[in-house]
Amino acid sequence: MAGYDYDLFVIGGGSGGVRAARVAAALGKRVAIAEEYRFGGTCVIRGCVPKKLYVYASQFPEHFADAAGYGWTVPEASFDWPTLVANKDKEIARLEAIYKRNVEGAGGQTFHSRAMLVDRHQVYLIAEDRTVSADQILIATGGRPAPHPALAGHEHCIFSNEVFDLKQLPKAIMIEGGGYIAVEFANIFHGLGVETTLVYRGQEILSRFDMDLRRLLHETMEKKGIRILCPAVSQRVSKNASGRLEVSLSSGQMLTVDQVMLAIGRIPNTENMGLEGVGVELGKTGAVVVDEYSRTNIDNIWAIGDVTHRVQLTPVAIHEAMCFIETAFKGNPTSPDHDTIPTAVFSQPEIGTVGLSEDEAVRRFQDIEVYRATFRPMRHTLSGRDEKMLMKLVVDGASRKVLGAHVLGPDAGEMAQLLGIPLKAGLTKDDFDRTMAVHPTAAEELVTMYKPTYRVKNGERV
Repeated sequence: MAGYDYDLFVIGGGSGGVRAARVAAALGKRVAIAEEYRFGGTCVIRGCVPKKLYVYASQFPEHFADAAGYGWTVPEASFDWPTLVANKDKEIARLEAIYKRNVEGAGGQTFHSRAMLVDRHQVYLIAEDRTVSADQILIATGGRPAPHPALAGHEHCIFSNEVFDLKQLPKAIMIEGGGYIAVEFANIFHGLGVETTLVYRGQEILSRFDMDLRRLLHETMEKKGIRILCPAVSQRVSKNASGRLEVSLSSGQMLTVDQVMLAIGRIPNTENMGLEGVGVELGKTGAVVVDEYSRTNIDNIWAIGDVTHRVQLTPVAIHEAMCFIETAFKGNPTSPDHDTIPTAVFSQPEIGTVGLSEDEAVRRFQDIEVYRATFRPMRHTLSGRDEKMLMKLVVDGASRKVLGAHVLGPDAGEMAQLLGIPLKAGLTKDDFDRTMAVHPTAAEELVTMYKPTYRVKNGERV
């Protein structure tokens, strides 16, 4: 390794790349990392962090309305979009500086430059106009919103990258897509007072989530005033004389809105990096193909995070980074564990889920017990808000192991993090039953549902 400039060169300064660079540098390795845009990557700069801040902003109208039932008189409120954007920018800049400082503080070197592979050990830094060498190279360039060039008028549309920095809040928006990004932004814009329409090609929003969650969230969003059209897709987007956008849908409907946001999936950032020239194998979507240890077909080149198109979640990229460190620098080959990953959708109400959905469990197991409770949470009683909460456990009838836990309602994401521990540990429904409830809480339902709501044997509900 002494013959190279660095022991490790990381391409991409997102959560996974920064973690790998920082930890490797702390081990005493000679490390450099290159990021062409801003350190922090999608999550910090244009993803989960600013998204969650906007979620908080969009929740205040309901908080103000609910306060009356608890004796508060709240004067008429007004919202200023530029203030939210400016304050978000300050927080993102603060976090970006921390990410960069953490690498440098551990002894790593940072470059603001696009990096391209010259060969298996050499990296060309465009902004520096020079080539450096490294023993090990880690690709952590993440992904970006999938474009829709086949859509007539696609040039009039925006994506999640641009949505955080709109010059003004639209009066009406159409969002195409049914995944968590589309659903979250539909709730955000509706909460900020925007007339919101969600258009999705599938029969129901949020594919791969438990169907009970999907249906109840759909119903609740429509009750709030969000228009959901599915199955449908946009066929043409055009700008009229007033500057507004007219959207023609496959259902025959026409929409007139100020913005059209496309949230139809994400693709890996692997173009124009020299990967093909070096011989790094790429999949059909352009994702870097890796083995169980995140190693590519070239033994000193690795890849982690969204660029590998495995599980596109920030904590997963960080976990993969730590496994890479164990494998590449500690002599302890460790493969990332992608099983039983807790996740959340910050819709309103939000979703927290871990493990198998009911449909997945039915496909894998012969005897399934389903424990299900739907109720109005206590916080909505005095406010008079007619909004239901859902708790659901999916259990293997033979082993009693809890296979899936699903929550829709306030703080569901927080519950999912905690539920991830017992499900990862393989605990049983009997373990849940032996656990004392915390009263009064919504979460106590998870340990007080003693009898199954129904069973599914050999695919048939009984």
